[in-house]
Amino acid sequence: MLAPLIREMVAAELPVLEAHGVSMWGYSVLVALDRSAIRTQAALAEAIGADKTRIIAILDELQDKGLIERVADPEDRRARLLAITKEGRRLKDAVQTEIQRGEERWLGPLSGPDRATFLRVLQELSGLDSS
Repeated sequence: MLAPLIREMVAAELPVLEAHGVSMWGYSVLVALDRSAIRTQAALAEAIGADKTRIIAILDELQDKGLIERVADPEDRRARLLAITKEGRRLKDAVQTEIQRGEERWLGPLSGPDRATFLRVLQELSGLDSS
């Protein structure tokens, strides 16, 4: 039952992402870095479910656009410390706002209690902290 809904939601999100010049993976990186500090590229890849060898190009693009910073870890020069920049947070917030507005298409018809239950269950199933 979720597959058709997910396909529709992804299709609705792609134009928003394109309008802001960021890919779905790039947006996922910005959301993850804004949510919590992530110490290494490998940890970030694991956190968003990306292949750690393929994420480097995404990080390069985000860094070139000034959306993230990567600096060598003083304790391990092979590792890179990652942080979202002010511009990265601004872009993430703008994209997130538009995506959430679009989600009203699916959530709008639900009653307040049904909506709260649906979102709580989604958070629980996805392992996100609901607080």
